[in-house]
Amino acid sequence: MSVDASPQPPVDLERERQSLDTAAARNLATTTKSVPQMQEISSRWLLRMLPWVQVHSGTYRVNRRLSYAVGDGRVTFVQTAGRVEVIPAELGELPALRDYHDQAVLTELARRCEQHEYPVGAVLAEFGSAVDRVFLIAHGRVEKVGTGPYGDERVVEVLADGGYFGDSSLTAAEPIWETTFRASTACTVLELTRADVDNLAERAESLRAHLDDVAQVPEQRTNKYGEAAIDMVAGHVGEAVIPHTFVDYELAPREYELSVAQTVLKVHTRVADLYNEPMNQTEQQLRLTVEALRERQEYELVNNSEFGLLANCDHSQRIQPHDGVPGPDDMDELLSRRRGNKFFLAHPKAIAAFGRECNRRGLVPDTIDFNGHRIPAWRGVPIFPCGKIPLTEQRTTSIMCMRTGEDNQGVVGLRQDGIPDEIEPSLSVRFMGINEQAIISYLVTAYYSAAILVPDALGILENVEVSRRY
Repeated sequence: MSVDASPQPPVDLERERQSLDTAAARNLATTTKSVPQMQEISSRWLLRMLPWVQVHSGTYRVNRRLSYAVGDGRVTFVQTAGRVEVIPAELGELPALRDYHDQAVLTELARRCEQHEYPVGAVLAEFGSAVDRVFLIAHGRVEKVGTGPYGDERVVEVLADGGYFGDSSLTAAEPIWETTFRASTACTVLELTRADVDNLAERAESLRAHLDDVAQVPEQRTNKYGEAAIDMVAGHVGEAVIPHTFVDYELAPREYELSVAQTVLKVHTRVADLYNEPMNQTEQQLRLTVEALRERQEYELVNNSEFGLLANCDHSQRIQPHDGVPGPDDMDELLSRRRGNKFFLAHPKAIAAFGRECNRRGLVPDTIDFNGHRIPAWRGVPIFPCGKIPLTEQRTTSIMCMRTGEDNQGVVGLRQDGIPDEIEPSLSVRFMGINEQAIISYLVTAYYSAAILVPDALGILENVEVSRRY
């Protein structure tokens, strides 16, 4: 077999071009462009769904009936390595210590709180025994276990981080535990005994006087919501004496001032003058700035410590999931705590976790059509996604459910329309001038806030797990 070893002609890699190259052609062509894109833009369902109330004065006052509730908050702790301590001022969240401001005495009470660790299943307080101490839950979950109508055990409530129980020991004469409290996870708890409080009260006259005054509060006539009662009679016959009454109001109602989000947009005059085809550069810069400002507005409405929904939800309207994951039972309980529920608001991962739990139980959540969007729902109430709700390092988050509108005594958004240089409701763009570097400045400002008109307008399912797999 012979092999042809004659040399082959070299391959011409650079063939002679027969037409104009596309790279060169683009020098004479105008490309088709999209407007500038932005990944931060979200659906912002909270801003869409909240009814907005016009606040002409810049301040919105929520008037309510007088309430005798003297403590309904959460207790906050600080941790140093394995040592947990309660912040002294946070003891004012206990009903018996509400509005007590002697920091020296509160500091001494905080020092007397003893830290205890309880394993899963440990009983912290047993039904029928004497209430002799206050339990402050620094970390973990505690079940409040009652007795059902047929003598079986029932978990009637779940308490978690920041919760407390046994506060009646500070004011009541000889209280007893009406339920059993049991740890459902490993718990870190601080305990303040009645003996320590009484011992300190013997030396601090202000504490003794305050506890004596608070002990009289339960004697006030109230309805089941803690509001001052309105006397009346019903079902009477003959000439019964009809009681006189009046509706008492809070003397210092809460006021919400409009919050502000601002930024300064800068555009060089050369860009604004020469590069406006096919799109106006200033308009596009402003559009993206407004989008970012609206995203920050929704974040603040959810997370702001002064008016944000997560921080201002009433303690009585916060519940814990029975099994960690957000299940149908938990969503039903969240719905049952208020009338006229308008919508749920949840982190997308929480919605996915709820869907997995429904799948595990063989349930199919509803879906509804909302302005052309297919939205998941539960019991006919839509569940809107909101990525502004925090997701902790432990992969837990919260689910909110709310009633909205002034007429329904719900949650409302606050804004002031008609401000100078307004381009959108309660959002203005003001020209600030041109500096020596030929840069134009615009002040972009948004004013907003939110108010919860009555406590049961908003409820939160807290500490829901989003990463559990079956």
